[in-house]
Amino acid sequence: MASPASPPTHNLVLVGKKRWVALVFLALAVAMIILDATVVNVAIPTMVTDLGLTTNDAEWINAAYSLTFASLLIFFGRLGDRFGRKLLLNIGVITFVLASALVAASDSSMTLITARALQGVGGAMILPASLSVINSVFVGKSRAVAFAVWGGTIGGMAALGPLVGGYLTTYASWHWAFLINVPIGIFVIIGVIAVVPETRDMYARKGFDVPGTLLVTLGLVGIVFAVIEGQRYGWLAPTAEFAVGGWTWPIDLVSVVLVAGVLGVLALVIMVIVEKRRIAADKVVILDLRLFRIRSFGAGNGVALVVSLGEFGLLFAIPLFLQATRGYNAMQTGFILLALALGSFAASGAGAPLSQRLGPVRVLQIGMVLEVIGIVGLGIIISDTITGMGMAPWLFIYGMGVGFATAQLTGVILSEVPIAESGQASAVQSTSRQVGAAIGTALIGTTLLIALGSTAGHLEDRGIPTAQAEQVSNAVANSAGQAIVGLTTEPNGDELVAGASDGFVTAIKAVSIVAGFFVFLGLLLSFLLPRNAGRIESEGYAPSRE
Repeated sequence: MASPASPPTHNLVLVGKKRWVALVFLALAVAMIILDATVVNVAIPTMVTDLGLTTNDAEWINAAYSLTFASLLIFFGRLGDRFGRKLLLNIGVITFVLASALVAASDSSMTLITARALQGVGGAMILPASLSVINSVFVGKSRAVAFAVWGGTIGGMAALGPLVGGYLTTYASWHWAFLINVPIGIFVIIGVIAVVPETRDMYARKGFDVPGTLLVTLGLVGIVFAVIEGQRYGWLAPTAEFAVGGWTWPIDLVSVVLVAGVLGVLALVIMVIVEKRRIAADKVVILDLRLFRIRSFGAGNGVALVVSLGEFGLLFAIPLFLQATRGYNAMQTGFILLALALGSFAASGAGAPLSQRLGPVRVLQIGMVLEVIGIVGLGIIISDTITGMGMAPWLFIYGMGVGFATAQLTGVILSEVPIAESGQASAVQSTSRQVGAAIGTALIGTTLLIALGSTAGHLEDRGIPTAQAEQVSNAVANSAGQAIVGLTTEPNGDELVAGASDGFVTAIKAVSIVAGFFVFLGLLLSFLLPRNAGRIESEGYAPSRE
């Protein structure tokens, strides 16, 4: 089906070395936000102990970031198209740096989660702006290389984040895991001002889609809130009091979680209806649904959403397990996860020549197969005696899968999108990833919390009285497993630690099943992609045989 018609866009093509210098700073801006999103995974166990956070608080540290990120990406993508992507990029970096400093200064769950949400606002400006600039200033074969660098940066930084976070958390404090963004951000701003050109859609229409923006934001907030808080407040009927400030949920028969989830789904359904009507009336829309008529774009976003459900959730759970049951500190956890980084870098280097021969879609599918193998392998071999060396081969395989898949998916999704729509299109594909990350973290966190409830049974099997087993089980579940370390000081501490560790092993196996299922589902969805999506002769690919 034909792409939606679009007017020409202002497209400044840099020549020579300058465009590659610009790419360095664009990639570094992306690296900063992706690094931050993954640094926190290793730092969370320490933050839980230091600030007395609950498992739900720990979920919200990630989800608040991903949620604001996902909710505003499309809006800021349109804003950049109209007012200038370079301008938006710099505003985003400044916002992100200030929010990072606020996170580092936080001393309570409320201020911490609020600051993480503000980081998401900055990230939502940076990501679509950087990708739109690349899509505008690179052409031909160089565009394929630039996309590979951009995608490889995401995969590589997602893998390296735990190592950086582990080092800073162990040898400085978790606060420095966020303060590192300040010097990086200043360097990026200077570079962007110096070498990155301003690009915008010179024919962008005036006005904003206020109803669409509000509906998509409310929809995502409602759904993610329901997934995260269902275990705490009850999925259908209230199991605990929900209060915000001086207001308390007044309905005894229906949980606030059920209402939030239903309203979230309704908001998204209404958003689709509203956007269709605005398109028919030739009004400005936050999401041009006609883009989804492009098969590579529509199917590609489905793959990005589903795969992210498994990828990001798994990285949330593994550091909690390693530090709670195996006694590793943040730095040691980072070194273990370095195997994932090495796999990602290896795949990123091999991905470009391999995609020239097989095509981006086939390389994407190879990557997802490797991810499934790595996740399933981890689920099978995980135990309360597993070592970092025992996990490394499976993390390496998983990392290779992330490297292959991430580097190719962006190019496939945007391959047939008109340049004039690149801001919105890049924002939509980034939104798909971040929605997946937010919901994935929530689902994995909920799976972890529910599965940790098995701890009581493991303790009773070791002769621990039922009342004490239930008490320990609740403490383990509410602390995301971090209470296990403190059990050594209790009477019969060795048995308590062993039983609680068995419960965490069961929980991680459940997490692996859920994560592996979503990545496998993404693999199945990838077969809806046109086989030659992204395989454009002008960008160096072999001519299509179909």
